[in-house]
Amino acid sequence: MTVTAHIDVSTPKGRKIIQELERHRKIVKIDNPLPLGEDGLPIKTFSVDESFEKLWKKMEEHYGFDIRKL
Repeated sequence: MTVTAHIDVSTPKGRKIIQELERHRKIVKIDNPLPLGEDGLPIKTFSVDESFEKLWKKMEEHYGFDIRKL
């Protein structure tokens, strides 16, 4: 049998329940869903590589050259 529970981890009791469940890794699987936006769809997330590419692009636009080549 599989049970699905929604636990509010913003409360002390919710965090305590999660801590107890995490002690039983062999039989408990905890899924952390992606946060949802106002439209009900998952919020877009970026990997570290994507974030750095955006950073380098913005810096190149600002300084006028690719500073990685200094």
